[in-house]
Amino acid sequence: MMINLISDTVTKPTPEMLQAMMAAEVGDDVFGEDPTVRALEEKAAAMFSKQAAVFCPSGTMTNQIAIKVHTRPLDEVICEEGSHVYQYEVGGYAFHSGAGINLIKGQYGKITAEQVAAAVKPLHDWLPESRLVVLENTCNKGGGSYYTVAEMAPIRDLCRERGLALHLDGARIFNALVETGDAPQQVGGLFDSISVCLSKGLGAPVGSLLLGDAEFVRQARRVRKAMGGGMRQAGFLAAAGIYALDHHVERLRDDHRRAKALGAALEVLPMVENIRPIDTNILIFDVKTPHTAASFLSMLADKGIKGSAFGPHTVRLVTHLDFTEAMLTKALEVISALR
Repeated sequence: MMINLISDTVTKPTPEMLQAMMAAEVGDDVFGEDPTVRALEEKAAAMFSKQAAVFCPSGTMTNQIAIKVHTRPLDEVICEEGSHVYQYEVGGYAFHSGAGINLIKGQYGKITAEQVAAAVKPLHDWLPESRLVVLENTCNKGGGSYYTVAEMAPIRDLCRERGLALHLDGARIFNALVETGDAPQQVGGLFDSISVCLSKGLGAPVGSLLLGDAEFVRQARRVRKAMGGGMRQAGFLAAAGIYALDHHVERLRDDHRRAKALGAALEVLPMVENIRPIDTNILIFDVKTPHTAASFLSMLADKGIKGSAFGPHTVRLVTHLDFTEAMLTKALEVISALR
């Protein structure tokens, strides 16, 4: 039995989710005729008190559509230096939108209103115009750290004051919400647009949603089509998303508990140091020389556990729906025996 902790994207649909998918009523979504896609979009929009949503193949696409709709060429996007939109979306902000990037060094992926205020550029001919702020919640490279509504509200106030749009890369927003106790509607009230991924901790096989007001989503649908994201009988996938939102949110607490248990086992290993705070389901830590991330991961792989390298000496492990209690027990035994 291989235990795969590379990412929470490796999950497969549960039998119950597969049943929901196979029973879905479908149509052609490009023509707006897939009832299950419409139901998913309406459900997600209502959860966050947004007017509308559009279903897309990936979180990268929803983020890139948001940047495209919110900016013009020669504008810039302000975000934390570890943000997914900067690190892992192939420079799409430049490719799709002709926008620049303005990076802020935060703490475990999180930034403050004061930092955003200092990053906004003055209006000079020779500078890009600051137009959009992107927050990521939870923060992947920050080790699954999260913002509370109280922490994000001052950034919202600043953006209103400065005329900046505010987008949330909420790929793992429900991981944050089960920890903070904040309501999705509170989050929705802070942002002009929100990206929500269904294929990470929620366990759907494919798909992300982009939420906003009706006019924003109307423009987003056109950009989705231009990017090749218009899908036909996508209701089979949307049904998985509906099932995930109905059944897989509260169980994210299990993933967080198991990540903390792994962290406690790693903490006592002499070869491990600098474990980032374990707030949700992402565990990031360093290994000491002469060990490397590659050599540490090789030791784990020899015992049936997969992880990923986040740098020459940095390792990431991610717990998820398919990482069971029995797998946790085995992983703890393996980690405790490492020398």
